[in-house]
Amino acid sequence: RKLKMNNFGTKAEIVLNHGHFQVKTPGDFVECSITGEKITLENLKYWNVELQEVYASPEVALNRYKELNGLNK
Repeated sequence: RKLKMNNFGTKAEIVLNHGHFQVKTPGDFVECSITGEKITLENLKYWNVELQEVYASPEVALNRYKELNGLNK
């Protein structure tokens, strides 16, 4: 019986810029800085350049923005 490999492959290292990112070390995914969820490079849409953080969804990004700016109650 063969073990099934996950679909994510290897972790990439990237540098986040405004509007795009550069691949420093090739790979298939990065991990959300908040949740640890794996995000394929094709699906990476949300990040913070200043903090070099990536986010799995707009909700995670918004919650992090609120946290950083003291807007969570």
